[in-house]
Amino acid sequence: MSKKLSVRDLDLKGRKVFCRVDFNVPLDGGEVADDNRINAALPTLHYLAEQGARTILASHLGRPRGKAKPELSLAPVARRLEEKLGRPVTFAEDCIGEPAKAAADSLSDGGFALLENLRFHPGEEANNEEFAAELAALADIYVNDAFGTAHRAHASTAGVPGILKPAAAGFLMHRELEELGKLTGSPESPFVAILGGAKVSDKITLIENLMPVVDTFIVGGAMAYTFLKSMVHPVGKSLIEGDKLSLAKALMQQAAEAGKRFMLPVDHVVTLGDDDTYRTTDNVDITGIEAGVDIGPKSVELFAPVLKSARTVLWNGPLGRFELDQFANGTRKIGEALAGSNAVSVVGGGDTASAVRKFGLADRMSHVSTGGGASLEFLSGLPLPGVDALGDA
Repeated sequence: MSKKLSVRDLDLKGRKVFCRVDFNVPLDGGEVADDNRINAALPTLHYLAEQGARTILASHLGRPRGKAKPELSLAPVARRLEEKLGRPVTFAEDCIGEPAKAAADSLSDGGFALLENLRFHPGEEANNEEFAAELAALADIYVNDAFGTAHRAHASTAGVPGILKPAAAGFLMHRELEELGKLTGSPESPFVAILGGAKVSDKITLIENLMPVVDTFIVGGAMAYTFLKSMVHPVGKSLIEGDKLSLAKALMQQAAEAGKRFMLPVDHVVTLGDDDTYRTTDNVDITGIEAGVDIGPKSVELFAPVLKSARTVLWNGPLGRFELDQFANGTRKIGEALAGSNAVSVVGGGDTASAVRKFGLADRMSHVSTGGGASLEFLSGLPLPGVDALGDA
């Protein structure tokens, strides 16, 4: 990341800056329900204002699929952003055309305008050249502070920085790549990777890419049942990927040959199919029509000491259906064990970030990523178009 331009490298006074942010926040009753992503962008935005930039903010919200949908307007975000910044934020009712141009032209030094939802136009996700050119025409300089969208080759993340030069990283983007980059460089050992979520297929490349540096893989969540099934353990009606059984077995064999530990749950919280009927198994096997929905207490006792002795921990994916309190114990207990360790703890975005926030543990982690898909692809060794498009220092 040190090879990429930073916003600190730019001459910003009086310049119009097209700043891609990730304001894809949940709304409730026309108001912002969770402003974590807005807060994450504030250091860059305050810096732009202090340096006298004229900042044109652009983001997507939801999946309108190329059509204007009032319920996915960024207008409520503009109101919340005004409160957070303590200064006016002009809202443009479109991200291109006369509304956008008028908003950009009205800015004075240190001012902000927020464009309407980029995805109201099909050209955004298609990375359409004409659409990218219209966005680029609004500004002189490009800054990307939206790590959560860096894995998407969209007009605002890949097209615009191909036109607007210089193109630099904001503070959030820089920190994300710096913190995640430490995990693929020379992380301090023992390095433990906690992997959860639903699908083995989502984590294959991640496991393979981290195999040289990780000492222990702890696997939970629904993806654990595919690994257990590949070992001929009965898993009842638990979610598995039937076409990935041989691959799961091969990954464990690869880990064994490389001298890595590969730890799976030894007991489970199981349900009969409704969320009110559940129990904890005595051992690793799940029989009949029951399905696993969380790791059990014996698994927590097995995993927690490994985290206590770790020096570096990556956590990507919850270990159960943590959204429901009755199935959240495993994820919460592992989160508490990690928070109480002396390890450098990096939490992938998405559901894992939601889990540590739910349990009040986010502030006790070294880094909580703002990008689920982007962090997964970065740690899997895949290119991020939104990063590749930035200029070199």
